[in-house]
Amino acid sequence: MSGIVEIQLLQFSLIYLLLLLVLLVMKKCHIEQSKLLIVASIRMTVQLTLAGWILTYLFQHPHPLFTLLYVALMTGFSIHRVLSKNKGLNPRFQTIIGLSIAFSGLSIMAFFVCIVVRESIFNPQYVIPIAGMIMGNTMTGATLGVKTFRESLDGQRVKLNALLNVGATPQNILLPFVRQALETALLHTLNSMLGMGIVALPGMMTGQILSGTLPSTAILYQIAIMIAICTVVCLSSFGSLYFGFKTLYNKRNQIVIDAIQ
Repeated sequence: MSGIVEIQLLQFSLIYLLLLLVLLVMKKCHIEQSKLLIVASIRMTVQLTLAGWILTYLFQHPHPLFTLLYVALMTGFSIHRVLSKNKGLNPRFQTIIGLSIAFSGLSIMAFFVCIVVRESIFNPQYVIPIAGMIMGNTMTGATLGVKTFRESLDGQRVKLNALLNVGATPQNILLPFVRQALETALLHTLNSMLGMGIVALPGMMTGQILSGTLPSTAILYQIAIMIAICTVVCLSSFGSLYFGFKTLYNKRNQIVIDAIQ
């Protein structure tokens, strides 16, 4: 198989013309998000360009410390994004979310690299891309799960108080919200798995095929990474929600309403 065709800078710049179609649709439908689209596009371009330069340097000058630092930054940013999208949680809940994301993401990444691929945990060529996919999906799943849980509780305050007044325990009251939120967190990943290979060829597989990897090898990698992603989304969301909800009531079985604002 031939190697990947390099895109020249002039050719690449033409892709931005497609954004004009998006802007046209937004204007036609009176969607006031044109500024957000432009800012997001510029920010994406700058961030990915910087990431490309950094990764080029890391791949050419591999060092365990650089690899660990990059993964640590990924993990920290993921935790920050989840917490920034779910403001108002008590400090214990926030700590549980951070630990759930870090532990599940890093452990699944290490398992994938060391056990499945059988590469060194310090090899940036494998660790950084795989960590990026795993932590990115962990961030999305945890954000959806915690956001759903928090908003569901916020909309059911009257029901919560009524159930407490008739003697229901906080565990019995809150666990259905935990289950609903966990289902929401998993739904996107499960739907992606259902349509994969028929509706769409996923990014990792497409990238490997474009770079000249045999489709049979790319398929094995894609299946493995999707199972890893499904697992890490489940574990991080479960840990955040199941252990986090226990911080919302005290020893007298009273739900602390202020903690779920």
